Amino acid sequence: MRIVLSVCNGLLLLLTSSVMADYPIAGIEPSRRPSSAPVIEWVMHTKAWYQNALTGVQRPYPPSLYFLDNQGNWHTPFNHPGMTGRYDFRGWHR
Repeated sequence: MRIVLSVCNGLLLLLTSSVMADYPIAGIEPSRRPSSAPVIEWVMHTKAWYQNALTGVQRPYPPSLYFLDNQGNWHTPFNHPGMTGRYDFRGWHR
């Protein structure tokens, strides 16, 4: 029984190491991004994305919202509905 478990563990280790060899592991050294890690080179926001992001904001848009021009594909609470009721001052939940 021990031999069977040892063989199974060895095969599992061999399979996982061969699969993981091609994929960059981020986090081994937190201050450095692996050179083979994928990189987002550019983001194109459509007119519909801007309309959604600016829901409830009237023109002229304040300069503080120009950060949207540099907004990447990461999550920001500014483009998503927040709380309901009296806290919904942008009208996301109408």
